Amino acid sequence: MKRHLATEQDTLDLGAAIARVLRAGLVLYLVGELGAGKTTLVRGILRGLGFEGRVKSPTFTLVEPYTISRLDLYHFDFYRFEKSEEWVNTGFREYFNERSVCLVEWPEKVGAFLPKPDVRIELQMAGTGRDATIIAGTRTGQECLDRLQS
Repeated sequence: MKRHLATEQDTLDLGAAIARVLRAGLVLYLVGELGAGKTTLVRGILRGLGFEGRVKSPTFTLVEPYTISRLDLYHFDFYRFEKSEEWVNTGFREYFNERSVCLVEWPEKVGAFLPKPDVRIELQMAGTGRDATIIAGTRTGQECLDRLQS
């Protein structure tokens, strides 16, 4: 699935649409360069779930937890990892379970230690906007994409 996001509001709207199809147990990878809109997309997801507080990038804290309505949602940012082995000592493995949704920025910094993504969202700069490519990685992820497209 591909979408052009001409404005920041388009990115927030895509996030809100994704929020409507989320279910516990999902792992979403958010991939793109610095400034591609990953955290803005997360902000849209959180707003779509009804969260009204401040949404900040977990670049320094590595994870921001949110308990919202029906979901325990964790927003990870592994940009600062220099070696994928750093993941082993974080204790984050327990967050990836059937009760939570995990949104992961910079998953390539952790590599094979992370669970396989149900959905991979790639954001690329395109002029003054962004292009989003959304790819299902599992059957559950495909069910999400099917609901998103309908």
